[in-house]
Amino acid sequence: MKRHTSEEKVKPFRLVKYFTFASLTVIFLGTIVLSVINTRLARSMQRQKSEEYARVLVENLNHQVFLQFILPMAFKFGKIQLRNKDQFERMDKIVRSTFYSFDVEMVNIYDLKNTISYSFNKEIIGKQNVGGTAYQNALLGQATSKLVQRGNFWEIFLGFPKESLIVTFSPLRAEKSLSRLSGPVLGVVEIVQDLSKDYHSIFRFQILVIFTITIVMGIVFVVLLFVVKRGEGIFQQRALERLKLEEKLSRAKHLSSLGEMTAGISHEIRNPLGIIRNSAEHLQKKMAVLDPSNKIPDIIIEESSRLNTIITDFLNYAKPKKPDRLPCRLEEILEKNLTYLTSQIEEQRHVIKKYYGDDLPQIMADSNMLYQAFLNILINSMQAMPGGGEIQIEINSNNESVIIIFEDEGKGISEEDLDKIWDPFFTTKAMGTGLGLGIVKNIIESHGGKIDIKNNSPLRGIRVTVELPVK
Repeated sequence: MKRHTSEEKVKPFRLVKYFTFASLTVIFLGTIVLSVINTRLARSMQRQKSEEYARVLVENLNHQVFLQFILPMAFKFGKIQLRNKDQFERMDKIVRSTFYSFDVEMVNIYDLKNTISYSFNKEIIGKQNVGGTAYQNALLGQATSKLVQRGNFWEIFLGFPKESLIVTFSPLRAEKSLSRLSGPVLGVVEIVQDLSKDYHSIFRFQILVIFTITIVMGIVFVVLLFVVKRGEGIFQQRALERLKLEEKLSRAKHLSSLGEMTAGISHEIRNPLGIIRNSAEHLQKKMAVLDPSNKIPDIIIEESSRLNTIITDFLNYAKPKKPDRLPCRLEEILEKNLTYLTSQIEEQRHVIKKYYGDDLPQIMADSNMLYQAFLNILINSMQAMPGGGEIQIEINSNNESVIIIFEDEGKGISEEDLDKIWDPFFTTKAMGTGLGLGIVKNIIESHGGKIDIKNNSPLRGIRVTVELPVK
């Protein structure tokens, strides 16, 4: 039930945690998508820029070829024939000087019959019908460009092909100012630009952006994970504290009801119990004269005393009294305990070792109540070692509290029973009531202190730590 309640209280925080991590993942993926979109946009702008750049180069080439080649060759030879060595060399010189220092991979010039008349690559000069649709559009006066990429599927898909080329077909015209035909198409120019370096630079920039985003989001994730873990721990701790407070409240209500019931029952039992004890003592005196061997009165008196002790334990546990605080020293209270237990300590062959710190302060406490608490702890330690053994008592202090530690060499307590030692009526002793440790805890907590019991080690038994505030 406690676990279920705790989980129910932690659920809202888990929802916040999952929503936070989901949001972080969405932001990360969205950033990656945005980076890819920006990269594609950069490539598109680069391609558009290259196409415009190619048109400017064609216009410049068109002007140079017309003025420096077509007109002079027409006047000199009467017609244009690039098969003529002098004409070809002049054309080659004009084209290469025009594109000198410009990033142009290849230049091809087609005649009106779709035959390559000039090219940087002399091996393809004379080839026919290789212009395709782009050539036909250029004959109609329309310049076109297309992107050619070479590489395997993943290289192209991820955006880093081995080679990226912009191929532009544009008409080669006569200059308008010098022609009565208002710039007729004289041929077609094909310009090939290599964009591989630009695309690779864009791809490297994209990788850098993604890597940076991954690092930043990783740092944010680690920080967020730390904050969430810390918050979850705090939330669970508060939920646990809340459960403990609820348990204490429920326990207090239970003890209050038990106290009222016990008070009423104890009054009803103690009166006839007192009569029984008095009658047994009177009978004991008579039997001592009439029948000295009869032990029945002794048994009645002994059992009446034991029953009275049980009733007293009930009252002390169920209705603990408030401490009457006066200045006292814990080492003096413990010395009184040891003096009282001297005969039992010697008889059962126990050894007491004391380690008292220097300058132990006085505390405001009820010395009688602490005497009872320490007495119960010492008796428990002695009962845990029926064949004798060593009991260590250590007292230290700091500015806020005094710490008393009891250690014995008994068998200890099983882990299963260790969780039950504070439960009322739980005991591992044949004749115990199971209220002794509860009474000790009530006394310590009524003074604003704390008590902790745990197994010390496999070789030593129980370690009881009591902490009491100085003020």
